[in-house]
Amino acid sequence: MQDMIITAGTIKKALLPASLSLLLAAALLSGCSQDSANEGADNAVSAAAAVSAQPSAEPAADPAAVETAETAYPLTVTDELGHELTLEEAPQRIFAPYLEDSLVVLGVKPVAQWANNGQGQAYLQDKLAGVPLLDFNSGLPSPEVVMELQPDLIVLHNANYAENGVYEQYAKIAPVYVFKQAAGDLDSSVTILGELIGKQEAAADGLAAYHQKVEAAKAELAPHMDGKKALIIRFNARGMFLMGSVYGGFVLADQLGIAKSELVAAENSLELSLELLPQIDADYIFLANDTANSGETFYNELTESSLWKSVPAVQAGHVYNVDDRYWLGGGVVAYSNVIDDVLELIAP
Repeated sequence: MQDMIITAGTIKKALLPASLSLLLAAALLSGCSQDSANEGADNAVSAAAAVSAQPSAEPAADPAAVETAETAYPLTVTDELGHELTLEEAPQRIFAPYLEDSLVVLGVKPVAQWANNGQGQAYLQDKLAGVPLLDFNSGLPSPEVVMELQPDLIVLHNANYAENGVYEQYAKIAPVYVFKQAAGDLDSSVTILGELIGKQEAAADGLAAYHQKVEAAKAELAPHMDGKKALIIRFNARGMFLMGSVYGGFVLADQLGIAKSELVAAENSLELSLELLPQIDADYIFLANDTANSGETFYNELTESSLWKSVPAVQAGHVYNVDDRYWLGGGVVAYSNVIDDVLELIAP
């Protein structure tokens, strides 16, 4: 069955548009002086489509209006959980676990990066050289560990991170901004981050370049995907799951406008059993094997089954292995990589 599955990595990798590539390079050069999936983070990001981030009334702004705006410090804002914080000056030492993707777009290196079992977000490592890994496999780091980082701003990418007294403990170390779910509204979260750290222009430029890429990709894919449906199957140690509008599914459905399978029309995630295979109605299927979380067993169980081999998309050769490291991630860089893969595989 393996010979019927195409891997994105076997096709020459499409590059980011020149504007976005140059933007990231320039931003990183200017930001280098500013000196990570535990289950909670995984579940929270998986709820991205269900919980839309609510931008703070003070820091959030019209993206078009922030292109020339400059942050004035001291800056007092209210985060998405209602906490007020004040930044006396532009933060230089930022701890924002699982928001590294957005920080990269802003040209900022954090004081430490999110990691799971000793691995950071692999697709970002070329841009996070020298940034220490901080393992979240057993939960959030203790206040003592965070204090050693000497941050002057802490940003928590979802409300779960702030539970069980974590917010109160971290707030004694540095100002803390909490998103309800940063992955739920990328435009809002990147814009807010830009204002907090005085990088509004970089935020606006990065988002503009990304949306330009989305529109170009939609136009290129339209002749291939008209009337077609796509589906992502994720594998990890707990089993196999159909993905709706989360992770790469958000890019396919919400960004590129590709129709979803009826199986996940109203679901963000649905556990997949072999008995459910005859109901798969997708024309294209993407397989994201979460290798860091031991998905190989379930991947083999699926792809070696006779029911799988009878699925129309499988018989048509429209099944593709994709890189879980960014197909199961969230952010401008991750989403741009997903778009590259879709173009390579569907419209080469």
